Amino acid sequence: MTGKKEAVQALWTYVVLLVLLLIAVGLRMFYLGLIESLLLLLIAAIEAVIVLLFFMQVRASGRLIWLFAGGGFLWLSILLVFVISDYISRSWWR
Repeated sequence: MTGKKEAVQALWTYVVLLVLLLIAVGLRMFYLGLIESLLLLLIAAIEAVIVLLFFMQVRASGRLIWLFAGGGFLWLSILLVFVISDYISRSWWR
């Protein structure tokens, strides 16, 4: 019974990821300026969390796995802040 339950959960996770992908592609059809970029980043973050929780099975793991997964997201966010601050500080951007 557990195998069937995991298969159904993986299928629903896959469907949700595909719906989020279609939403992201649909957003590219409209020009929304800065809001578009923020929405696409939000959708990407939601997709990453879904993959982390369900496909990588962190949701059912112990606290140490949660700690390392959170540390990975923290490190990724630090790197993104550095990249974005470098990008907007360039003179050619203005």
